[in-house]
Amino acid sequence: MLGFCILAPLGDAVAKILSTAVPLGQLLFVRFAIQAAVLFPIILATGRPWRMRGRVLKLVFVRTLLHMLGIGAMFTALRYLPLADAVAIAFVMPFFMLLLGRFILHEEVGLRRLCASIVGFIGTLLVIQPSFVSVGWPAFLPLVVAVVFAFFMLITRQIAKETDPICLQAISGLMASAMIIPALIFGAHNNWRELTMIQPDVPTVWLLVIIGLLGTLVHLLMTWALRYAPSTTLAPMQYLEIPFAALIGWLFFGDWPNQLAGVGILITVAAGLYVVFRERATSRAAPPIP
Repeated sequence: MLGFCILAPLGDAVAKILSTAVPLGQLLFVRFAIQAAVLFPIILATGRPWRMRGRVLKLVFVRTLLHMLGIGAMFTALRYLPLADAVAIAFVMPFFMLLLGRFILHEEVGLRRLCASIVGFIGTLLVIQPSFVSVGWPAFLPLVVAVVFAFFMLITRQIAKETDPICLQAISGLMASAMIIPALIFGAHNNWRELTMIQPDVPTVWLLVIIGLLGTLVHLLMTWALRYAPSTTLAPMQYLEIPFAALIGWLFFGDWPNQLAGVGILITVAAGLYVVFRERATSRAAPPIP
């Protein structure tokens, strides 16, 4: 999980560098194509069952669409926002997941956790406010990322026990690549800049390879972490991603959250940690299922 918290914002930093040099469609295609290219040989070498059918295949397709939309929104946001601000705003996702669990899965969510979600969202608005003053509407894109990935995680929870994590990521990478290719052809025909392909120079090619490898690795690190430790143990650690994002943003781009954004980040982290520890206490107090 610590590796995830370091490498995820590092991948975002590479995406921020590439976002102004490479069209979004090409960036997404390389990201998912490398994911498929790296994982399918592992599947073949280990003999994992990768074919999917019926309900699971449909859910994987929807999950892949959400994955593409979420990453596309994040890559676009990183063109305009400091790295730490974008990551911190996107961390409103756990609160959206709490609400989705309450109203879609009909999970029991107490008043304290709902109030903590409201407080966390207020903290997120404090991070958005200075960014909105500086760049306008792109400041809201990490909110889109949070909503999209809340649904993404909801679907992942539905199919996690029925799919192998490596196979799931490989199939998702293949699906995404297959969907992006027609979009790139259509975009090139109609001269849409974000859906065209460019001839990158050698440093850009290496950065594209790095972003694909990092994107694949961070998902596997998260999967392996959840395999060896319960989510209630790991969830508090995930908030380390925000200070690592701030440090990487400062080292790479000289960005540092201003005072208002800093207060908002602290409020968001505090509210999120409260939700995590409250869920842990609630689960411990619940009677065992016979």
